[in-house]
Amino acid sequence: MEALLSVRTVFGRGAVRLLCCAAGGALVLSGCAENTEGDTTAVPTVSVEKVDALAATVPDKIKQAGKLTVGVNVPYQPNEYKDPSGKIIGFDVDLLNAVAGTLGLKVDYVESAFEKIIPAVQANTYDLGMSSITDSKEREKQVDFTTYFNAGIQWAQQSGKPVDPNNACGKKVAVQSTTVEQTDEIPAKSAKCVAEGKPPIDMKQFDEQSAAANALMLGQVDAMSADSPVTAYAIKQSGGKIESAGPLFDSAPYGWAVAKGSPLAASLQKALQSLIDNGKYAQITQNWGVQEGQIKTSVINGAVS
Repeated sequence: MEALLSVRTVFGRGAVRLLCCAAGGALVLSGCAENTEGDTTAVPTVSVEKVDALAATVPDKIKQAGKLTVGVNVPYQPNEYKDPSGKIIGFDVDLLNAVAGTLGLKVDYVESAFEKIIPAVQANTYDLGMSSITDSKEREKQVDFTTYFNAGIQWAQQSGKPVDPNNACGKKVAVQSTTVEQTDEIPAKSAKCVAEGKPPIDMKQFDEQSAAANALMLGQVDAMSADSPVTAYAIKQSGGKIESAGPLFDSAPYGWAVAKGSPLAASLQKALQSLIDNGKYAQITQNWGVQEGQIKTSVINGAVS
């Protein structure tokens, strides 16, 4: 686990992805996937109303502008990605839109290289950064975070065909290339199998996460390992063909990054907590099939490592 946590702390976009490719000179996360995803499944929008008492807590500069300027890096389905028209959508987007609506604000999403988001927040170019950013102790030295979700690693299996993630020796396991699941998790578990005199895990690598999930649905592999919201979304899209295998592990919070000491962190926290308390947060997570990562309480700077 230490290796996984160290990668997350340094690079952690959403749980455990590695830097993998370059586009226009900027490093991009999430498996070198295309910037536009083909999924056209309609996800319902949750309506919210402005809460005057919460809107009054928003910093004056943002209140006067009437909007939040947000730095985001895509794609990372289902959290943030582009629909075929080029519009940025996703779980993160729907949730932040709901929080902004509660605060009486609109949201202006600005596409950015991932590694430039926090420096731009520090420079007040963006009011906040939203890109499945793991809240870490190291990052908290640079910005403050309002936590909104817990993510980790989650395995999936064919429905009714159980696989134990901690005892998958000899099993075929699909992963996306360049992820920590491929570089660290499965090799470590496979080495343990060999050390115990058992057959190694037969790791099957795919360039795109959708291909790994498809291989599982077709029975070409026994299991799949991926970041928890990615796995949850694949399960939701599978029509019952695949299901979770074992519990989520190596969990850590996602957070919205704001300038150090900014009162915006508290405004976001209070607005999100109101959505948690009234059930609309749960509705949004369920709409995207990521309810396993729900939190009960939003905090400012909730890093676990």
